[in-house]
Amino acid sequence: MTIEISRRLMLAGAGAGSALAFAGTGRTAFAATGSTPDFGPEAADVFGPPAGIAQLSRNENPFGPAPSAIQAIAQNASKGAYYADRGLRKMLDMVAERYSLGVENVVLSSGSTEVLICAAMALPEDKAILCPDLFWDTTVKYAARKGAKVKRVPLGADMAVDLTAMKAAIGPDVGLVHICNPNNPTAMSLDGDALRAFIRSIDPAIPVLIDEAYMELTARPEYTSMVDLLAERENLIITRTFSKIYGMAGLRLGYALTSPAIAETLRGYLMSFGGNTAGLAAGIASYNDAAFLRYSKSHIVEAREAIMEAITSCGLTALPSDTNFVYVKVPDADALFSAMAEARVDIRPAYGKWKQWSRVSTGKMEDVQRYAKVLRAFYGA
Repeated sequence: MTIEISRRLMLAGAGAGSALAFAGTGRTAFAATGSTPDFGPEAADVFGPPAGIAQLSRNENPFGPAPSAIQAIAQNASKGAYYADRGLRKMLDMVAERYSLGVENVVLSSGSTEVLICAAMALPEDKAILCPDLFWDTTVKYAARKGAKVKRVPLGADMAVDLTAMKAAIGPDVGLVHICNPNNPTAMSLDGDALRAFIRSIDPAIPVLIDEAYMELTARPEYTSMVDLLAERENLIITRTFSKIYGMAGLRLGYALTSPAIAETLRGYLMSFGGNTAGLAAGIASYNDAAFLRYSKSHIVEAREAIMEAITSCGLTALPSDTNFVYVKVPDADALFSAMAEARVDIRPAYGKWKQWSRVSTGKMEDVQRYAKVLRAFYGA
């Protein structure tokens, strides 16, 4: 039975279970009629991309959440009246067990965005955040708006994060080193051993933050990830998210792995309280769902290969991708963005000064095929 068939069967069962759940609670009208209640236009079709839009701009994974996650949400939605403390503890236990850590080493957050912001706000102590010139810097920009200093290092000629230049830029003014691996938007991973050597070369007094949002999608996750360094480097912070491989971007669940002392500091900057029932239920149910993770990754890789094929057929080139998006070299990224928008295909416009680079996310194959069709027409391929 395929994942899609399982999803349909599960959803049918969840609908029946929902009707039964109303029985005996004093809210039996819906169960008695057997009909789906009409909650009005305010609750209809407000999630996900608008109809007719091929959404390939936000690095989402439309193949999730897993059927196991959806079932868990349905089973636990009625418990949303209560704070999710027990679910939070369960998720902490599961993450800690996976990495052979204590729960004191783990910080759960609303997506990895929240804990990345915590690190940016809490750790520089009036010093600078050292980071590449081009990476997913939304969280750093947030800290900068609150007064943090940011020190950027140019990428290498190959568009990779330049670890040699990053090391040379570390001085007494630096309070945090922040790297995204694989990098966003370039999609490339750093060599695992090279990054390990870089981290080991840094003064242990300076925290090093590695954003591993796309790690599960890489070709060699165990080699590429820095999780193995946690045992020897108390200054290391690694963040992960359920938004990508797990397909839970809208359910907002992520975490950081670090030393107990840094974890305690980060918790003091969390803005959310206690987690959300839906996200935690989905995370607990799908965290170890190996069948779904294989399914999800295989479909992402298939879509990525289709994008690469379309790029090549147009005489274009792209950076090697270890993620669910591709960074394509084009004559004018904003012109391509406009052409795609006219065809109702949503991709990213240029990132700042990088006007000749266009990022497109993977997605459902029919959406990728729409992208490929517009790309070929735009470049006369």
